[in-house]
Amino acid sequence: MNFLKQHFSTVLIAVAVIVTGLILGKSYLSKGKPDDTVSVLGLGEESFDSDLIVWRASFSRRSYELKDAYAQLNSDIRKVRSYLKSRGINEDEMVFEAADISKEWSRVYDDEGNLRQTIFDGYSLNQSVKVSSKKVNVVEQTSRQVSELIDAGIELNSEAPEYYYTKLAQLKLKMIEAATKDARQRAEKIAENGGGSLGKLKNADMGVFQITAENSSEDYEWGGSFNTSSRRKTANVTIRLKYEID
Repeated sequence: MNFLKQHFSTVLIAVAVIVTGLILGKSYLSKGKPDDTVSVLGLGEESFDSDLIVWRASFSRRSYELKDAYAQLNSDIRKVRSYLKSRGINEDEMVFEAADISKEWSRVYDDEGNLRQTIFDGYSLNQSVKVSSKKVNVVEQTSRQVSELIDAGIELNSEAPEYYYTKLAQLKLKMIEAATKDARQRAEKIAENGGGSLGKLKNADMGVFQITAENSSEDYEWGGSFNTSSRRKTANVTIRLKYEID
């Protein structure tokens, strides 16, 4: 016991040398041996139709008196609401947002380009309306035929519709399953061609979920792309699996 106390540091160093030797020896013996694993990439892909459409439009009125501008704008809102209902769009699918109010000014300059006077020209009120509906065909056609409102004295500025899919969670699960199956089949084929068999799954990583227009050349984005401009879309996801080879 006294010997151990007196030479403790020496014994500790000796043990460390032996353990290090064993580790290095094992590493040396395994050096150059092939890694008995296979890493494969599987793809899950599916095309689908959007089941939700969002369409935005706006119209405006100008008047020297704010009260008159509001009266004209409210009249236009009633006409737009009536028109959309006549096209088959329900009232609960429309949202008329609060009007934006701004003052209009004109500037008078002298011959040398110096500002001489600023004159108040009245108020401008801009009204936005948003339609969200699962009646994709109805809203899509309406967005293309708003020129009919010109006859009612309303200049409606129509934006391009946005298309969404409300069942993405279920679709994603289905695609992950397909990508996993695809990756496993690839791994099995590689193992078979190498004269072995597929062993345990060591690791699995899912790639980024991407949604692009169908048959398009859209670039994938690092954080995942989400196309909203096309009604018909294609979604895909990748799965990387790493298996042992027996």
